[in-house]
Amino acid sequence: MITDYMDIIDLYDPSRVDKNPDEVKFLLQNGNFIQDEFEISDIELRLYLEKKDEKLGNYSLITSFVKTNKGTIEMIYDEGFLGEDALSRAFTFLTTNLGLSGLVLRSVISIRQKISD
Repeated sequence: MITDYMDIIDLYDPSRVDKNPDEVKFLLQNGNFIQDEFEISDIELRLYLEKKDEKLGNYSLITSFVKTNKGTIEMIYDEGFLGEDALSRAFTFLTTNLGLSGLVLRSVISIRQKISD
């Protein structure tokens, strides 16, 4: 079935993100970035703290959330025992190493594939 707008959670276990994130960093808000036929308006990194180990610290799930004119997609960016300030480090990496364009392209490809399925 083809639909014009889809909300996609691209995780093997979508229940991992069925709550409010513990922290959010905005890479783009209310923007008008064009990638192919997709208009990207919002890009976020979201941090979900899933469990705490006495020795290793917090187990973090970092997802990317991209909102386009054809739908939204949330998918895993990184996860593991990433240490303190993991979200800020991921944000800095994306904004200083051309990671943002790769993230957008990966999101657009995933949305396009889900729409055509």
